[in-house]
Amino acid sequence: MPATEVLRAAALLRAGELVAFPTETVYGLGADASNPLAIARIFAAKGRPADHPLIVHLPGVSHLERWAIDIPEVAGKLAVAFWPGPLTLILKRHPAVPDAIAGGQDTVGLRVPNHPLALQLLREFDGGVAGPSANRFGRVSPTTAVHVREELGDAVSMILDGGPCTVGIESTILDLSGAEVRILRPGMLDAEAIAKVLGYSPEFGGTQNAPRVSGSLEAHYAPRTRLQLVAAADLAATARLALAAGRRIAVLARPPYTPDHPDITWCAASADPARFAHDLYASLRELDAAGRDLIIVAAPPDTEAWRAVNDRLRRAAAGSK
Repeated sequence: MPATEVLRAAALLRAGELVAFPTETVYGLGADASNPLAIARIFAAKGRPADHPLIVHLPGVSHLERWAIDIPEVAGKLAVAFWPGPLTLILKRHPAVPDAIAGGQDTVGLRVPNHPLALQLLREFDGGVAGPSANRFGRVSPTTAVHVREELGDAVSMILDGGPCTVGIESTILDLSGAEVRILRPGMLDAEAIAKVLGYSPEFGGTQNAPRVSGSLEAHYAPRTRLQLVAAADLAATARLALAAGRRIAVLARPPYTPDHPDITWCAASADPARFAHDLYASLRELDAAGRDLIIVAAPPDTEAWRAVNDRLRRAAAGSK
């Protein structure tokens, strides 16, 4: 992409406009994170609840102290190990951070994305960019520039097209704001890799006092078509019952399931967790566009390698009921 496009995108951010940009995870809906009016445009464009915090994307670890205070030593170790990359750190927020960014909490989510175009933009802008997924709130996240345009249309002043996202699902969110280190949202950066840096395994899930974070609602990432998540062993029987009830169905499943029926739209899923994650949102969008009555997804194995994918599928099923 020409450097002039990045310069224009940075200028739009400084003017308080919205700019969609690619990251390795999903496309973000960017706004100047220090500008309350620009932040309000994100919430309006997405239809996002006002108490739902935003993740701030930074050009590099040197910007950390502009956005957080009381930064524990372990934050620096994790940043060195995984930034740029798909890890968001929850830290105590700097007093200058707008309330809307944090959803009124005393914490803020920060990360440095691992995408060359995103990094060019952030370095040119030389500041924090709020960047939730560039889609309507609760719906399937976008992994291409086309997805962003389909979702948000003219609500975005500019879309930087960096091609398909390489990871495909949102970052791992790690809470460093309390006494315990906790994974509040699983991602493709897994607990084992984090444990190697920490020297111990982080806890999973929030507590009563854990901060609210992006993507933690029970219902999220949902297509418009109802999605039913079933055990792989029950897939064929579930499909037969749906067809017998007169439903036209779409199926997302890993081999060896290969349906041959005119009322089934089938999308083959990978048996590799990373590839499945990479393809997931694009596959759900494809099946959603097929105009079927029901999307049936065969649940992947219940193992650590599949934790993040299973998390997204469970929330997608809850969000489409």
